[in-house]
Amino acid sequence: MIRLPRLTAVALALALGSSLAACAAVQGQETTGQYVDDSTITAKVKTQLVQAQSLKAFNIGVETMQGTVQLSGFVNTRAQKDQAGTIAQGVKGVTSVQNNILVKQ
Repeated sequence: MIRLPRLTAVALALALGSSLAACAAVQGQETTGQYVDDSTITAKVKTQLVQAQSLKAFNIGVETMQGTVQLSGFVNTRAQKDQAGTIAQGVKGVTSVQNNILVKQ
């Protein structure tokens, strides 16, 4: 078994840790903590949309990436679309909302 001097082992560990930390900085990638936070945000938004009487009959899709919530689906009125966006924006941790819900003609 090869034994590395302590200083070399520490330097190797720091270099490895730095390279792994840099992986999360790539655009479109999330750390494990961000993924958990985004999953929590998604669950809270979905729950509040279902609790809203005027929206509970609709299947509104919710996805979250780095605090940005994307809404999708179909509703009957512009007011329902706006309400869904307002609900999503009010959830703690949401940094922005992309409201891609379409109003049925």
